Amino acid sequence: MVKEKENLLEKIVSLCKRRGFVFPGSEIYGGLANSWDLGHLGNELFNNIASLWWKKFVQERDDIVGLRGPVIMNPKVWEASGHLQSFTDPLVECKICHERFRQDKDEELKEHAESHKGKAEWTEPKNFNLLFKTYIGPVEDQQHVAYLRGELAQTMFTDFKAILETTRKRLPFGIAQIGKAFRNEITTGNFIFRTKEFTIAELEYFVKPGTEDEHYKNWDKFILKFLIDDLKLAKNKIRSHVHSKEKLAHYSKGTVDLEYEFPFGWGELTGLASRTDFDLKNHEKLSGQNIKYKDSETGEEFLPYVVEPTCGLERLMLAVLINSYEEVEPRSGDEEAVHEKEVVLRLPKALAPIKVAVLPLSRKEELTKPAYEIYRDLQKHFMCQYDETASIGKRYRRQDEIGTPYCVTYDFDSLNDGEVTVRDRDTMKQERVVIGELAEYLLKKL
Repeated sequence: MVKEKENLLEKIVSLCKRRGFVFPGSEIYGGLANSWDLGHLGNELFNNIASLWWKKFVQERDDIVGLRGPVIMNPKVWEASGHLQSFTDPLVECKICHERFRQDKDEELKEHAESHKGKAEWTEPKNFNLLFKTYIGPVEDQQHVAYLRGELAQTMFTDFKAILETTRKRLPFGIAQIGKAFRNEITTGNFIFRTKEFTIAELEYFVKPGTEDEHYKNWDKFILKFLIDDLKLAKNKIRSHVHSKEKLAHYSKGTVDLEYEFPFGWGELTGLASRTDFDLKNHEKLSGQNIKYKDSETGEEFLPYVVEPTCGLERLMLAVLINSYEEVEPRSGDEEAVHEKEVVLRLPKALAPIKVAVLPLSRKEELTKPAYEIYRDLQKHFMCQYDETASIGKRYRRQDEIGTPYCVTYDFDSLNDGEVTVRDRDTMKQERVVIGELAEYLLKKL
């Protein structure tokens, strides 16, 4: 079973590179460890996941507003947030080769010791800050130090008062953001699951102190519903992991992760933290600014408590790919594939990079010209592909492999009856549709 799971990840990595979902970063120069580029299909899938998150967490709610902040902020932000003091991993160093590892990764320590025939010796653990350090301006000294953000939350805290004044929101309400974050982690790997540069979808939900536990529970249910109902992840592949008090982040009074069963084991997919007023209190103290919330009805002033739902979009993308991957008996009619299993990527229609493929039955101009016109018309509504090379069976296989829900075939009958054949990826059902009604037909399906 372990080998089967490892093979599944290998198949996903191979598919992603072969079909243009994910490429190794800087590959022509030998690559960079845990650096990945999203190809033309990966970019579309990623954007669709991000858009769906925004739709469910922001657009369809009247208590959330959006924000986009910078990667580099005033260094005092990270002083106030506690990241300069507490955002650390305990590392040990191998005395033989001087390679460093996280102290809590027993398996990695064991494997490394075996590479030295079981004789590895370790230094005492030392804390290593995960923030990437950089410099502003031409002088590289302590006065010009800055950091790449390790989380998105701080922009929502530093702009809290400005958002209040410009939106006139009342508690409870949230501020959402999608953007890049950077963590100089030692332990990376498992494809796009853990990287030093990643994208977070996150919101800070501000509530009246004393009500945070109720909102915490509500958000826990909301996130689980999103994973199962919207991303269509298998329910039996998701579990809840409550952090013990000893392992809580420095700002949290309670954290729960929703984990997904990846081929390499259970891994965090989303996080939910109860941050109390830790951040707002520290920013108010260090900045000297009054950033309290004033209740318009009672006149009471206080710092709200915060509940924070967050997720890594690359991780969601990997879970969606794994969840959608299926190998089936040959079904395309492609004679060259009779003895091979075919890959079908059963992506949710809302997430599929390509929604519709238009395929003329042959390369004769009498078919390709009108088929291409149909493709150009459908491009106004969906991301589409046009493909006229190879047998129709092989072209069906190509589209199944990248998760395209519908294929439209223009054949010789289309010249006479003005209809095309629409093939459903999942049911394999084929239906004749009038060309003039095709866009409306597909819009209803998608």
